[in-house]
Parts: sequence; C-alpha cells; structure tokens
Amino acid sequence: MTVTETGIRATNLTPLVGSRIDADIETLLSGTHAKELRELLASRGVLVFPKIGMTDEQQIAFTSTLGTLAKENNGYTGSDGKPQSIYAVDAAQNDDQAIRRLRNNFLWHLDGSMHEVPILASLLSAKRVAPTGGQTEWANTCAAYAALPEADQRELEVLRVVHANWALAGRQNPEPSYAEFQRSRRGPSKSQPLVWKHKCGRKSLVVGSTAAYVEGLDPVESVDLLVRLRDWATQPQFVYRHEWQVDDMVIWDNTGTLHRARPYELNSGRLMHRTMLMGEESIA
Repeated sequence: MTVTETGIRATNLTPLVGSRIDADIETLLSGTHAKELRELLASRGVLVFPKIGMTDEQQIAFTSTLGTLAKENNGYTGSDGKPQSIYAVDAAQNDDQAIRRLRNNFLWHLDGSMHEVPILASLLSAKRVAPTGGQTEWANTCAAYAALPEADQRELEVLRVVHANWALAGRQNPEPSYAEFQRSRRGPSKSQPLVWKHKCGRKSLVVGSTAAYVEGLDPVESVDLLVRLRDWATQPQFVYRHEWQVDDMVIWDNTGTLHRARPYELNSGRLMHRTMLMGEESIA
C-alpha cells in the first residue's frame, strides 16, 4: 500500500494493472486530487473504489473533476432528445440492437477504436450485480507491448489495422444474410496504427474484437497476427478481474487497456451506470 502526499491510499491489486483507491466521496469531489488520480490511472490502467456508493449526480461531478465529460458517445438520448451524462448499461431490454451491444461487451475491446479520438476513460458504478458471472476484466496493453521482444516491437510499429463494424457484427453472427452484412458494412470503419504511440511516450497495442485485418498482409497471416497479439495482451499477468459488489465504482484508462464483461444471463437484472471522459488524443 502507498499513501500519497495528499492522503489518498492506493494499493496495487496486481503487479502490472489495477489499484484500489481508498478515499471518501467529499475528498474525491473536491477535485484536489484530480491530477494525482489521472497519473495513477495512466500508470495502473484501472482504479477501483470499493463500495464508494456515489449517486448519479456525484458520479457526474467527480467525472468532471478529471477532465471533460463526454456525452455524445454514450449512445443514448433521453426523453428530451439530448445526450445523457449517465448511460445505464442494463441487460433488461427488449431491443435486439441493445442486446447485441451487450453481447459485444463479452469480447475484448477498447471503446472508440473506429473513432478518430477514442474516449480517454470510463467510470462504471454497480447498481445491481448478476447472481453469477458479470465480472469485468481489463488487460494492460501498455505492459503487454513493453513485454514484447524489441524485434517484434519494431515490426509491429509500422503496421496498420482496419477496425470495422462489420467485423464486430461477424463475431455475433458469423453467417449473416446479405442484407444483414450490408447493414453492418454501412457502420463505421477506420484504419488505425497497430501500436498507439502516445504523446506521453508510452506505447500500447490496439487490438480486439473490432480488428478486421492488418493492411498489406495475407488474410490468414493477418488473422494469425491479430489472434496472437490479443492472446498475448490478455495473458493473466496483464489482466485484472473485478468481482462487482453493489456500490463499487471503477475507472479505467480506455487508451491503454482492453476490457470485457464475463458472460451473464441478460435477464439477471445487472445494472451499471457509466460516465465517460472525452478523448484528448488520436491514435497515432
């Protein structure tokens, strides 16, 4: 355990990813510790606030101390037609598209891989948990990249990967009708570097369920590389798994981690409230 100069207690949960933060709500809402928390987030990837029990209003206020609150990427508009600050990740939905989105969360991914500027971070609070399953896992893609042999690093840094909605759709429905494929193909698609060279100097792997193919490689070699790197990045030493309890809150660095939810029954009542921080740099 380490105690910072300002009194926040941080305890590493694994050697390479995840720290538990012990602080009261008033301390967090003061904003005094925002710089410190952002530094911890960048270095540890995931910050866990066990049983903190923030209200929606407190979560929004706390998120705003850490950066710019992102609304437009939450994928949900309220009855007034405006984007919402809180997005309810709720399995109790009859909308087929919403259910597909939830099932996509069972696959390793980073949010916004098809955007010019992905979101910086997400904050998730547990309101109801699933009786079984429903844990969330994060993989530190900065640590995974750093652990690669230098020769592999040099080869990967010049490659680009197309991330595409149709590739993600194919994970859930490998034999779509032509009409279904056309609909998924009309979704977003973007070429991104395989290695994100961050402004701060760190580097991370950009892989996951939206990765369709590596530009310039034979199709089989492309799949081989993407599967190998996903497996490499999600080895146990790079992963933190969180067993949710009601009132837990977790922040993760979306620019340096992959994440996924472990499968659970979609009618289980699991409910999470999410806020997000607007991205600050493109993948380059």
